[in-house]
Amino acid sequence: MKHTLLSRLAVLLLTPALLAGGAAVAQTASTALPVAPVRNAPETFFGTTVDDPYRDFENTKAPAVAAWMKAHSDHARATLKSIGGRDAFREKLERYDSAAPSRVGSVTRLAGDIYFYERRGLKDDQFKLYLRRGLQGAETLLFDPDTLKKSTGKPHAINYYTPSPDGRWVALGVSAAGSEDAVLRVLDTKTGRQVGPLLPRVQFGAIGWTPDSSQFFFNRMQALKKGAPPTDKYQRSTVGLMKPGAGEKGIRTVLRAGDPGAVAMPATEFPIVTVQPDGRVIARAVDGVSPEFAAWHTTLAALRAGKPAWTRLFDKQAGITDLAVQGDRVYALSFKGASRYKLLAGRIGSFDPATAQVLVPESSRVLTSIAATQDGLYLQARDGNVQRLLKLAYSDDATPREVQLPVLGAYSFASAQPDLPGLLIDLQSWTRARQLYAVGADGSVANTDLQPAGPYDAPADIVATEVMVKSHDGAMVPMSIIHKQGTKLDGSNPTLLYGYASYGITEEPFFSIGRLAWMDAGGVFAIANPRGSSVFGREWHEAGKQATKPNTWRDFIACAEWLIAQKWTTPARLGIWGGSAGGILVGRAMTERPELFAAVVPEVGSLDLVRMETTPNGVPNIPEFGSRKTEAGFRALLAMSTYHQIKDGTAYPAVLLTHGVNDPRVEVWNSTKTAARLKAASTSGKPVLLRLDYDSGHGIGSTKTQVFDERADLFAFLMWQFGVPGYVPRP
Repeated sequence: MKHTLLSRLAVLLLTPALLAGGAAVAQTASTALPVAPVRNAPETFFGTTVDDPYRDFENTKAPAVAAWMKAHSDHARATLKSIGGRDAFREKLERYDSAAPSRVGSVTRLAGDIYFYERRGLKDDQFKLYLRRGLQGAETLLFDPDTLKKSTGKPHAINYYTPSPDGRWVALGVSAAGSEDAVLRVLDTKTGRQVGPLLPRVQFGAIGWTPDSSQFFFNRMQALKKGAPPTDKYQRSTVGLMKPGAGEKGIRTVLRAGDPGAVAMPATEFPIVTVQPDGRVIARAVDGVSPEFAAWHTTLAALRAGKPAWTRLFDKQAGITDLAVQGDRVYALSFKGASRYKLLAGRIGSFDPATAQVLVPESSRVLTSIAATQDGLYLQARDGNVQRLLKLAYSDDATPREVQLPVLGAYSFASAQPDLPGLLIDLQSWTRARQLYAVGADGSVANTDLQPAGPYDAPADIVATEVMVKSHDGAMVPMSIIHKQGTKLDGSNPTLLYGYASYGITEEPFFSIGRLAWMDAGGVFAIANPRGSSVFGREWHEAGKQATKPNTWRDFIACAEWLIAQKWTTPARLGIWGGSAGGILVGRAMTERPELFAAVVPEVGSLDLVRMETTPNGVPNIPEFGSRKTEAGFRALLAMSTYHQIKDGTAYPAVLLTHGVNDPRVEVWNSTKTAARLKAASTSGKPVLLRLDYDSGHGIGSTKTQVFDERADLFAFLMWQFGVPGYVPRP
């Protein structure tokens, strides 16, 4: 799923005969494909029997199931590749991306003007890790995951990296084929060589270096015993402490989820330890999907002496979603009694969220993140569909002042350190590509030029129209419509509506070369923030979670109806797209209003929520979606489960399901079971295509080639189903 542990293109209508003929090509060709046999495995929950006709598809290694998957995926890929205009989409994606000399990812700034960053050059298929001393200094390649691809035949990716404070070491996690099963290694940045052995099961990393760079903390999954249930995978994880170069015997276990003691947390949560420059140690317990967490503190000296003396800072009920520490001062964002969040402050030894000083009270803006630096505390505030950067001096009577940014859009804190002045942000908008800026202690904002600009990074003919849409119960839902200037509202525009709306994750303004390619072909791209996101704060998230989840897809349906009513498009030219938990959004919109859409694309979609809890990632997701072990939880899960809401004899839209077979977050059988069910139930004659990638997972770590191939397939599929001339599959 999209969440992280502590991560969000002169049309003439074809005649109905031509549209039907296009769909019939795929349907006729699919008659030779294996038909999934129905082997129902019903379950009864609280008096309700739930059918599961394709339960055997959950065993993806079974020869018959594997053969069905391969046959249908091969058919989908062949069909998609044959669509006229598909290759033109693919070429344009490559051309737009290659116009900039390189793409720069995660950046870290250290003392001494040292920069670590990931970069993908023009000829690279994957991001590599580099080191540079000074913004104008020569870069040094530290790690290239393609070396592992050459030796194993499988694509590899850097999942995370964290350098030591002095820049001497860097700990990084690398996984194969989208699995996210990262293996930890430590590199000596002077020589580029690995020190010590590879450490498996360090999936999330959560690295915390000591100030003297001599040791680091890390989170690690438990080693499962033979025969252990798969749901144990993400339980009882530990925090280890080790020196660079040490092996398994040199790891000291500091915390373990599920153990009693001063830092007691459920076995299903994840402990993370970080160290402040002055040696103060902060431990957090996060459940992986909820923004709020619990925290404790101690000192590095006490830990090293074997007498940690952990003291609780706050519990999960405090509603704290972000924490910053500067010296002995604590700053925290809380939604307790403040849906749009308030900023609390206090001394670390006596901090109590219930009585803490409110430095910034709740307002019309939504406070979303904070970062402590040497010169002040920086606050991220969402103001409508724009993010503001505020700065607060370290004093009890300070008031925040706004730092003026060169682009009105969205940003994230790319690198902020408590012992360094200023910070780095990456900034972008719907119509301006991401750039990396340095914010100085004096309030200046300057482009670092770490991310080279390309000729397509600021298109003059693209605009974003912001609207508010009335939903089924009167709630006003924000939607952004990105389109070419002068787009006519005559109902003819091929339109793609995208959404996510889970975990409180909001679709902030972002730039996309894929969207440019879509709009070049005459398309309109709309992005909604239904309930389940937190665009308006905590209450907006809670109004689309568990039992209230139906608001999510009904808000989305309202946005679709608005686009049609305002003549942006018609049902015959409207598609919807959602990934991961966004699969709930688009899947349930489809099953509730199948006549409203021409095409639906669930990407690595969560589509069988009733069975999710039986998977490794199901237990961590209970806080967001609910548990089938309670009646309320079961009712909520059944309501949001697309697979179980598909009805026989219904004319469903065309559907393209895409999934990486190695997905560790959403099991691939969510897509295969749903594809089989749709193929058996739909009477529309429209295609149901299942596109699998056997060298990818949830999308994290996918190569440029994999991403562009899938995006070209998606856009071509939509244009085909919209009846746009030139997009019919070739024989």
